This record gives sequence, C-alpha cells and structure tokens, in this order.
Amino acid sequence: MNRNLVRGVFLVAIALAFGLQSLRYPIGDFSRAGPGLFPAVVSGILLLIGAITMFRSFFVDRVELNLNFKNIAIILVSLCGLALISTYVNMIAGIVFMVFVSTLAGVSYSWVRNVKISAGLVTMALVLQKLLGLNLPLY
Repeated sequence: MNRNLVRGVFLVAIALAFGLQSLRYPIGDFSRAGPGLFPAVVSGILLLIGAITMFRSFFVDRVELNLNFKNIAIILVSLCGLALISTYVNMIAGIVFMVFVSTLAGVSYSWVRNVKISAGLVTMALVLQKLLGLNLPLY
C-alpha cells in the first residue's frame, strides 16, 4: 500500500466525519458565528489537505506502508492511560504518563525531552483552564 495515498484517504475520512457532524449545528456567518462554523471550517481545510495529499501521491515516489502493531498498541495504551489517570487522579499526571509512554514507540528515548514536552503540554492545559475557562481536572 502507498503510505501517502492512505494518509490522504484518512485525512479525507476524518474531515468528512467531523464536517458532516458540524452541519447539525447552526453555522451562522463570520460576523456572527454559530457553533458549527469552526468545525466546518477546520474540516474543510483538512478535506482540502487530504485531497491534495491523495492527488500528490500519484506523482511522487511510492512509499510502502508498514504497520507496526507494537507501536500502535503503545500509543493506544498511552491514550487510555491519559483518560483513566485523568479521571481517577488528575490530568497533569495523565499528561505526564501519556508523554512518557507514547515516546516508547519512537526511535530514540530521552527523559529530558519528555520532561520538556510534558511541561509544555501542562502549561497549555493550564492556559486553557485559566484563560478560556475550560473545565479541566488538572489538580
């Protein structure tokens, strides 16, 4: 399978899934946006990127798609751990767990890099909680 073509197909599928759901909400217009406008615009951009990726895949060198099920399992464990730890402990611990576990799927492992990534994600979560008022169980 061609990795570039599959990447484009998945982007189009995700864009359609979210874009079609956004049409259930009022769109409004740019001066008075409805709740469906943002997901519709983002889905439209993602659909365009996916279509370009699919089109481009026919003109660039073919790259074989190799599925590494061990890495897929590691990423799934890290995401499930984020959800469970965020629910039963707090989200900061969940973010740190996710970062340290998901990087096991990579080529190199650096705990210093993981600390920096964790700090950045926790900072972003704090900004979302404090400035935007999102209800995140950070602590």
